[in-house]
Amino acid sequence: MSQFAIKNATRASRISLEKIKKIVAEMAGVAVSVVRIVVSPYRICPLGAHIDHQGGTVSAMTIDKGIILGFVPSGDSQVLLRSGQFSGEVCFSVDQIQLPKHIDKSIGNDIPSDTEECKWGSYAKGALYALQRGGNHLKQGITGFICGTEGLDSSGLSSSAAVGIAYLLALENANNLTISPTENIEYDRLIENEYLGLKNGILDQSAILLSSYGCLTCMDCKTKLHNLIHPPKVVEKNAKAKVPYKILLAFSGLKQALTSNPGYNRRVTECREAAEILLKAAGKEAEPILSNVEQEEYVAHKSKLEPDLARRAEHYFSENMRVIKGLEAWGCGNFEEFGKLISASGLSSIQNYECGCEPLIQLYEILLKAPGVYGARFSGAGFRGCCVAFVKADYAEKAASLVKNEYSKLQPDLAPHLNQETAVVICDSGDCARVI
Repeated sequence: MSQFAIKNATRASRISLEKIKKIVAEMAGVAVSVVRIVVSPYRICPLGAHIDHQGGTVSAMTIDKGIILGFVPSGDSQVLLRSGQFSGEVCFSVDQIQLPKHIDKSIGNDIPSDTEECKWGSYAKGALYALQRGGNHLKQGITGFICGTEGLDSSGLSSSAAVGIAYLLALENANNLTISPTENIEYDRLIENEYLGLKNGILDQSAILLSSYGCLTCMDCKTKLHNLIHPPKVVEKNAKAKVPYKILLAFSGLKQALTSNPGYNRRVTECREAAEILLKAAGKEAEPILSNVEQEEYVAHKSKLEPDLARRAEHYFSENMRVIKGLEAWGCGNFEEFGKLISASGLSSIQNYECGCEPLIQLYEILLKAPGVYGARFSGAGFRGCCVAFVKADYAEKAASLVKNEYSKLQPDLAPHLNQETAVVICDSGDCARVI
């Protein structure tokens, strides 16, 4: 791992790497020097909102905040995990055959209560499930301690995918498995789609596993092909010149897991219904996803869609076009144009995908008025969490201060519950997930 990536890794949590190593060493009764570290960053999606599950083209990058998992091979089949955020221990064996949550009703009962604390081990079991589904036979468990960036609400940053990937990399490393990033994208999809029942696409996993510092990751979610686009004005890791932008995260205070929010899966279903109607009108037999509908077929037959489905389809096709234009703008270093496209994506998410809620829409509108902001949109599905903005580096502090003050006026009930140090966070781009 490069020195820059190690620096980024340390930023991912205020709990230092050395402290994490000491915790794991005490848990396992081993020397600190043998403890291994997985760094799994959070991600943002500047353009390509809500179209990954339809096989669309998306853009993403990681940030210098995320998940750290310290671990050692357990020496037997047992997995023992503790968390920096949640109480209790998670214990299971890699010999156990894992079943999806809707089949195995015992999953999520690591602690006898119906709280979030008792469910945090589901992603570790999901990682074992995915590896088993891939035909891997694990013999070695892990003893580990996992934590995220302290004080940071990770809603909307795909912390779930970051956690799943962290467990995958640790289990693979402990069992000497050589798994490609592309394979791990599929394994994390299995965790979320099959094991947990969330109907999302592969944007999150792809960003976390494929990103590189300073680059915009472009992913065709239908073909699984990807490439990295580096703007000419963004400096290399060891250069002294200044990066011309910062990433701003503004948090709403709303928290709800997507697996418990019916709005997300309903939108996915509506997109598929729209695709089915359009494909039938075009006389085509194909999987009912919107990427199987050509632009001219959409234009010719979109009048056959009832209003809700028409809005979902309009978002898909317009967002795909914004991604294409945005990649070109990024590659040319045209951040003004790139920002305008991000803001247009945010507006389409509100008007066509209809996934916003009042606090997030207010944050979006505040960010658009903040000094130096190129563009903004929801980060994640838009039902909770945060908004993301690209801002001129020299204006980041001013913009953050304005957003925090204005949001507290509009949401006097929600704002006080936010950690004031992390209510608005200034970030840099990150690197991909890996074992240090």
